[in-house]
Amino acid sequence: MKTRLEHDSLGTVAVPADALFGAQTQRAVDNFQLSGIRMPRAFLRGLGLVKASCARVNQELGILEAPIAAVVFDAAMQVARGELDAQFPLDIFQTGSGTSTNMNANEVIAHVATAALGREVHPNDHVNMSQSSNDVIPTAIHVSAALLVEEDLRPGLEALAGAIEARASEMQAIVKTGRTHLMDAMPLTLGQELGGWAAQIRHDIARIDGALPRLRALAQGGTAVGTGMNAPADFGARVARMLSQQTGVAFSASTNCFEALSCQDTAVELSGQLKVTAVSLTKIANDLRWMNSGPLTGLAELSLPALQPGSSIMPGKINPVIPEAVAMVCAKVIGNDATLTIAGQSGSFQLNVMLPLIAHDLLQSIELLARASRLLASRAIAGMTINEKRLHEQLGRNPILVTGLNRRIGYERGAEIAKRAYAQGRPILDVAVEMTGIAREELERLLDPAALTRPGVNE
Repeated sequence: MKTRLEHDSLGTVAVPADALFGAQTQRAVDNFQLSGIRMPRAFLRGLGLVKASCARVNQELGILEAPIAAVVFDAAMQVARGELDAQFPLDIFQTGSGTSTNMNANEVIAHVATAALGREVHPNDHVNMSQSSNDVIPTAIHVSAALLVEEDLRPGLEALAGAIEARASEMQAIVKTGRTHLMDAMPLTLGQELGGWAAQIRHDIARIDGALPRLRALAQGGTAVGTGMNAPADFGARVARMLSQQTGVAFSASTNCFEALSCQDTAVELSGQLKVTAVSLTKIANDLRWMNSGPLTGLAELSLPALQPGSSIMPGKINPVIPEAVAMVCAKVIGNDATLTIAGQSGSFQLNVMLPLIAHDLLQSIELLARASRLLASRAIAGMTINEKRLHEQLGRNPILVTGLNRRIGYERGAEIAKRAYAQGRPILDVAVEMTGIAREELERLLDPAALTRPGVNE
């Protein structure tokens, strides 16, 4: 491999001849060969937007020459658009501040800007002007996460909630056996059951929305330790406004840069809400798996779309692959939350030192949940079919319907009727006629499964 020599404050380093990065990036490549996992595309987008905004603000403040600011802005936007991703080779397991990745961006942007301008653009003096890794990386985490939530996660969850609500509306009159402890319980409608799922997702959206005001508050302007040394007094506020103009998201400067640099509480908060969402999706996925089970010896209440053969040895077997995939996504998100919790604890004095890991796991969780939500909506909820005959047969054999007679005959007498119905395998209506003396017509009304799904039926 052909190389060229680059130097930094520690000396000279051999860098691949065609690389756009410089000495500090190469040192990090050599030092941190741990996982092969690179910083996410979403993060590099956010980092490029931050660098571009800083260049524009430095120009507005009259501290960066307009020609240099212009080429730095253009190069940074190439980073944001993903045109230079191959030039970001660093492992996420690196210096905890993300300084290596910040300098990777500075060097790449400076190289591209220098070529465009025809004279030197310096990675520190020009590209990193008024900045520190310690405020750039936390800012890029917030910007990238906020954009992913707004553009991907919220629309994905809205699509899922809407799909569930549409199917629930179709199924308001379809009555089924309820289950508690996986055992037969009082009836409800499929519309009611799916309505519960939709409410879970709507609440998840509201929880995530609750974290967004803090996510949109940015550390930029705090520089090294939160004092703002080497940055103009209103630099952070100006950068936040510039980012808002570029993205349409209402970013603001943090009200306390010491907090914004020293901790990652907002990332941990958002991760916690993502974990709740994962718990919700797991519940829905598992319900679908149970309801789809069979088709002969399981519940067989519904059939999920047949998407692929389910076995390499058993012909004709079809598995609930979408709920299973979604459940695995949720397991990963819950695991990421544990990692983010530990990483969030790793703030020592003025800086958190697990920022690259926080960036990776937070953004991965957002992306996974966004995709899983759309997948569950389009390939499971939208196409599932209901086995109404099976539901009706199960209802007719459900002795728990005797609960509808509690106010007439009492709990103990009802238990006797249920036990006999279980033991004899007979419909609860027939056994109740024999044991209560209540007219069959009245028992049909009191034990009507559809009526039992409506509050106050026995008032």
